[in-house]
Amino acid sequence: MKRPAPRFDDPRADPPIDPYLPANGNRGYRVSRYELDIDYRVASNSLSGTAHITATTTRPVSRIAFDFGQGLDAGKVRVNGTRPAKFAHRDGKLVITLRDRIDTGAALAVTISYAGNPTPIDGPWGEVGWEELTDGALVASQPNGAASWFPCDDHPSAKASFRISVTTESSYTAVANGVFVGKRVRASRTTWTYEQPEPMSPYLATVQIGRYEQRQLSRSPVRIMAATPPHLRTLFDRDFRKQPDMMRVFTRLFGPYPYDRYTVVVADDTLEIPIEAQGMSIFGSNHCTGRGSYERLIAHELAHQWFGNSVTARRWRDIWLHEGFACYAEWLWSENSGGQPAREKANRAHAGLARESQSIVIGDPGPELMFDDRLYKRGACTLDALRRTIGDRSFFVMLREWTDVHRYGTVVTEDFIDLAGRYGCPRGFWEPWLYRTQLPAMPS
Repeated sequence: MKRPAPRFDDPRADPPIDPYLPANGNRGYRVSRYELDIDYRVASNSLSGTAHITATTTRPVSRIAFDFGQGLDAGKVRVNGTRPAKFAHRDGKLVITLRDRIDTGAALAVTISYAGNPTPIDGPWGEVGWEELTDGALVASQPNGAASWFPCDDHPSAKASFRISVTTESSYTAVANGVFVGKRVRASRTTWTYEQPEPMSPYLATVQIGRYEQRQLSRSPVRIMAATPPHLRTLFDRDFRKQPDMMRVFTRLFGPYPYDRYTVVVADDTLEIPIEAQGMSIFGSNHCTGRGSYERLIAHELAHQWFGNSVTARRWRDIWLHEGFACYAEWLWSENSGGQPAREKANRAHAGLARESQSIVIGDPGPELMFDDRLYKRGACTLDALRRTIGDRSFFVMLREWTDVHRYGTVVTEDFIDLAGRYGCPRGFWEPWLYRTQLPAMPS
């Protein structure tokens, strides 16, 4: 039997938005805001929620789709106040068929009620998204885990503002992105509400639930908050005491901090690596040793607030704009805090890269290698080579212009190449560093 041809606006017929994650992202609309109300029960890992999604159509549509993980099921769906003709949830997509076609530029107000047991999304990079802890939960969604806990347009280019309300047992604290708006206690359950007004990619949205104590660590130059298990307080204070100094150094080098505050969460479980979210970083209990063992990672995650969260790669092939920059920030922190200069760090990293396989193109590494450690180190070496090429003054003025002009926006590598060209970087500098496998020599 011959299958019918897809309709012109069938979301399943759309070409991939990003070949690195061909199943992610959707066409036909642009989300401007998510309002998420979720209720989570820790013991049973059960979640019920309602997502209010405000969007505008970018073409005539009679069907729209959202990325939505398989651990949750949609119950009621409404579009502009009415029920759609039908909706179907399969293969990680919630496809909604409208009763009438909607023209380009029209407002969409979509309300989706859903429930289930959230599970991480499995992929080439492991499991990402909603994750149960021994006593609580966390969300670590890079690159495609946002759909594990709410229906969304899950691509870094699809930024929107967020309001996140989390209801859970009152013995737990819930932390999410943005400014804390307030909490409401009803019987044995508490609702915590946060407002994230600055545009945010869905993969950077997070919820952290645990038996945490919250406190303010610093007010200057930026308000820094912590949410930690009480028994880790002393170790945390030793390990994270330099954060205000890091913030001072980075605001001087990179420009104003992009958000109202910065929050660090320490889960009471071990985590293989720390996780950045917009306005937040999440560490494991293993990162609290009391010996300052992870100072480099603390600087790395803080730097992502500028490079990755505020200025975000529009496509995953350009992830070196996140990780190369955050890795170089580690070296800049060392240089500005009495440690090794960035130049020495770069020379050492370059020597290490020269001993490894020359098989990565950091300007287009492919999905399998986009989190490869060589991309991080070679991206940082590229920046140090650029600094040597155009000089310190031009380099740091250029970085501040980069974070200012593209604040809360999305970028591609060509944008950075064009900017560097205005500061004296020759066009031929980039080909060997970004688009060839063979590692070039560092400029003398």
